[in-house]
Amino acid sequence: MAKGFLPISKQDMDEAGIQQLDFVYVIGDAYVDHPSFGPAIISRVLEAHGYRVGIIAQPDYHNEKSITVLGEPRLGFLVSSGNMDSMVNHYSVSKKRRKQDSYTPGGVMGKRPDYAVVTYCNLIRRTYKHTPIVIGGIEASLRRLGHYDYWSNKVKRSILLDSGADLISYGMGEKSIVEIADALDSGLKVSDITFVEGTVYKTRDEDSIYDAIRLPAFEEIKADKRAYAKSFSIQYQNTDPFAARRIYETYDQKLFVVQNTPAKPLTTQEMDDVYALPYMRTYHPVYEKEGGIPAIREVKFSLVSNRGCFGGCSFCALTFHQGRIVQCRSHESILSEAKLMTKDPEFKGYIHDVGGPTANFRAPACKKQMTKGACPNKQCLFPKPCKNLVADHSDYIRLLRSLRSLPGVKKVFIRSGIRFDYLLADQKNDFLTELCKYHVSGQLKVAPEHISDTVLSKLGKPSVSVYNRFVDKYRRTNERLGLKQYLVPYLMSSHPGSTLKEAVELAEYLRDLGYMPEQVQDFYPTPSTISTCMYYTGLDPRTMEPVYVATNPHEKAMQRALIQYRNPENYDLVYEALQLTHRQDLIGFGKECLIPPRKKPVDRKSEKTAGKTKSRNTSKDVRPGEKDRKNGKNNKNGKNSKKKTLRNIHKKH
Repeated sequence: MAKGFLPISKQDMDEAGIQQLDFVYVIGDAYVDHPSFGPAIISRVLEAHGYRVGIIAQPDYHNEKSITVLGEPRLGFLVSSGNMDSMVNHYSVSKKRRKQDSYTPGGVMGKRPDYAVVTYCNLIRRTYKHTPIVIGGIEASLRRLGHYDYWSNKVKRSILLDSGADLISYGMGEKSIVEIADALDSGLKVSDITFVEGTVYKTRDEDSIYDAIRLPAFEEIKADKRAYAKSFSIQYQNTDPFAARRIYETYDQKLFVVQNTPAKPLTTQEMDDVYALPYMRTYHPVYEKEGGIPAIREVKFSLVSNRGCFGGCSFCALTFHQGRIVQCRSHESILSEAKLMTKDPEFKGYIHDVGGPTANFRAPACKKQMTKGACPNKQCLFPKPCKNLVADHSDYIRLLRSLRSLPGVKKVFIRSGIRFDYLLADQKNDFLTELCKYHVSGQLKVAPEHISDTVLSKLGKPSVSVYNRFVDKYRRTNERLGLKQYLVPYLMSSHPGSTLKEAVELAEYLRDLGYMPEQVQDFYPTPSTISTCMYYTGLDPRTMEPVYVATNPHEKAMQRALIQYRNPENYDLVYEALQLTHRQDLIGFGKECLIPPRKKPVDRKSEKTAGKTKSRNTSKDVRPGEKDRKNGKNNKNGKNSKKKTLRNIHKKH
């Protein structure tokens, strides 16, 4: 057995003197024993509590025997898709297959199945009919109740039912997994484990469900989008571990899926204990011959300082997974891990990141959150910072200074997102100076996402005036320090609320800024976000008001192209968008224009006969797309589906 790693084979078990494992953990990623990987944390936490855990990483899902290589576990199987939802891992927002899987040896794609949790559980059930199965991780956590699935364009049942598993450990599962293990170890049947916070179970006895809110039934949310939005709103309001109530969903009036209240957040000491476990901090050596695991490169020399986020972005699922209450590690814990890094032969003196979901959150938003929870109907930063918000970077500054002073450390970068509205809310104004002077390498990435206040209100982001204030402050800070450093804004196209009109406004903003992003993120509807609910239902679940949603692929392509209007390949899409929005004033050669006029075809009548001229009316001077229009695609019979599509888009705008 590779020294220090958990068993991955019978030979490993024999070498460790283990006849039977307590838990076998089946995961969609390769086995990486690093605290940035959820399965590594859960395995090490169980090990620390005296349980023997083995790993089956990326089993051959076509072969039932692949699930039996470690034998039947004494207490149960654990199943996770890995660090990512398997569908996000496999497909881009346009549903095209990705070419690389960073969590697989050599980056090879195809080693895990679509809907990995369901596939793995069904594989286990065919061999082990009655062995308990507990599912967790991002895929199971965010699909724990009825949910819209973008890839199939359907409302799907709770993953607990489709997988055949017994329990879901949702969110960050360190506490719930130990309670489940202890209950199973005591001899309790898995069907009787209905009391653990941070879990979802199924029952046929509705009378046993106490102090709970009944959600609209699954058949109702499947048939009625308004019911779906209402159900999601109730779920969203019950994500806080202190304020939430138990909720449940009905299936065919005979089966009920019950979500217990979330697990309590970890204290600083509990966080420290988790990150002090004996991780090997790299991938299993069995993968070396295949080129290793690409994902380790991003995290090997990065430090997790916090988890949870009170930012409340509509498109982010953190509220449902890690929660809104920020939990932090102590300075001593983080510095201890950093010292371990400096001893690694591959360490070159650069710590790549110190952060979490949001780097500059190092404490709960306000003093009451750790005892009373986050407000169910209010956001901490949106639409404006709450009056109870404590905006203070002093602890983070001290931490960064301590890390910079460690022997062997040349530079400490911050690559996790910086919440600029929280930064501006800190009246001391010292963090931005520290950030620019020591922790930026030429470019700082920030995420305004859009510049239209109409769209920003749906994104759960501050108004563009706040971002503009930050841009100005960042510029002046760098000028004062004598540094030439730039902002790289992350922008999102086609988010609910964005029409072509708002997309054109964003293009004009970028024109005035003199900047064209190299990459654009088209809105990706993933499970358990407000934005996905809006995308599917056309309703904002917070207000139940209608929201415009761009679902037509061609319109989405136009919105995306407008952000990169300078790219010649996007010319036709930008031209069409400007025509549809009656913004022909932006077509021309003036400094306010986005694109030049179309080039006219060369007139060859003087060279050839009229008949020959007609056949040559698609010269090189005609822009891409012009050829189709001149070759009869816009025929009188109305067969041009693209023209019909554009006509429909025109009506919307």
